[in-house]
Amino acid sequence: MGTTQLESVPEPKYWHLKTVLSEALDSEFEVGEILPNERELAARFGVARATLRQALEQLELEGRLQRRRGVGTTVAPPRVGVAVGPEQHGWPGSGGDAWQPVDCEETVPPAAVARFLGTDPEEQVHTVRRTRRTHGQPVAAELLYVPAGSVPGLAAIDRLAGAARARAVLRELQRLELEGQDRAVELGSARADDARQLDRLPGAPVLVLTTRYFAQGRTVAVAVATYRADTCRLTFGETGSVQITHTGEERRAS
Repeated sequence: MGTTQLESVPEPKYWHLKTVLSEALDSEFEVGEILPNERELAARFGVARATLRQALEQLELEGRLQRRRGVGTTVAPPRVGVAVGPEQHGWPGSGGDAWQPVDCEETVPPAAVARFLGTDPEEQVHTVRRTRRTHGQPVAAELLYVPAGSVPGLAAIDRLAGAARARAVLRELQRLELEGQDRAVELGSARADDARQLDRLPGAPVLVLTTRYFAQGRTVAVAVATYRADTCRLTFGETGSVQITHTGEERRAS
């Protein structure tokens, strides 16, 4: 990075510095590389360390940088693509699924999910917990709600626990013929449980992707996936098909 004088720039110094640093990240640094310390960067750009910190904080919010205790400030990996569009996708846990099952338990779903599923407000359903990671860091957590009526072949599920129990629910769900699905995305704030799984503070910005799966003429499952907003981006294909970008590679959703 070369020295840049910012005295005559009309916009806030930290904002212009953020732009300069962002360009340097694209051209001079690799993912995971550690940036010079604040003293060196401030001297190189001729700014106060307070201005530099503002620029670095903004880049961290945008997902370009990661601050790791004991390591320093590193270049963040590419954002994970969150597929949004009208195309049909496979069942959760099908081939090419990037999620890892964690556990499964019987819980009462949120009221909005119960309405989608057509279950009684206090009726418990299978709740599968899954996580998604990239470059060794958690980027998303998902809760998949499946009523017992959608997977009637799970009579012996009580013998299973943890990830094995979750996989059993996913396998049984895949026995149904998928008729379609719809998706909705909204910006939200991380709840305490989500924050712990995503290594974020409660209230951190997240993207919440809700997916309804249709089979047998009804909604048979609902997935609520919470993505870290600083590591994810929405993706749409040029012709209406969704492009999923993950760890630097692109593949067409199917």
